[in-house]
Amino acid sequence: MREQAETGDAVWERRTELPLFYASLIFLAGYAVRVLATDAHRLWRQIATVVVLVTWLCFIVDFLVRLVLSRQRPRRFIRLHWLDALVVLLPTLRPLRMIKVHDAVQAKHDRPRRSLYPRVIMYAGLSSLLLGFSGSLGMYHVERQDPASPIQTFWDAVWCVCQTLSTVGYGDVAPVTPEGRLIAVGLMACGLALLGAVTGSFSSWLIQTFRREGEEEGPSGDGSSPGAP
Repeated sequence: MREQAETGDAVWERRTELPLFYASLIFLAGYAVRVLATDAHRLWRQIATVVVLVTWLCFIVDFLVRLVLSRQRPRRFIRLHWLDALVVLLPTLRPLRMIKVHDAVQAKHDRPRRSLYPRVIMYAGLSSLLLGFSGSLGMYHVERQDPASPIQTFWDAVWCVCQTLSTVGYGDVAPVTPEGRLIAVGLMACGLALLGAVTGSFSSWLIQTFRREGEEEGPSGDGSSPGAP
């Protein structure tokens, strides 16, 4: 009954969400080998390249299949699913779909969705980790090619990305290439969004908790009725 009420592209998306999430992790692993294993045997680097290309092709096929099943014009479909289109261009951004992945896992095990606040905190935490790792790989990949860049090791890139995502910005390590600065701008936007979501949710959770405790205690503040001894 649920599948009959859903559109074809929604059914496809629900069934492929988890496999594509695992594919994104495989893509990230292959990309990490390409970037970090510079001294590895050529065969391993070639295998990593094939893995990256095959998983990338999976994302492209998924997007095209959903476009056909939706029966919408390409421009309208892209406008409604701009994040999916962005993921096709930059597969390392797939962690931004973490909410749908979480819902797919809960539905697969017939579990109810968690309340809003744990979902936001879980989403922000996992997204920050995956975005931080993929951003560090991209930052290191483009910056190490410039001798003038202070980012010459992967850990330099990790430190720079941590500053950017947390919006601290010490300034001791900063990208100098146009590509690196573009990655930093994207991480800044994601960092602000994730930080704002966590801060707002945590504040709302505190207010809700204090309000519930106040209602349970009653007007006197000690849980007793006004006329009680």
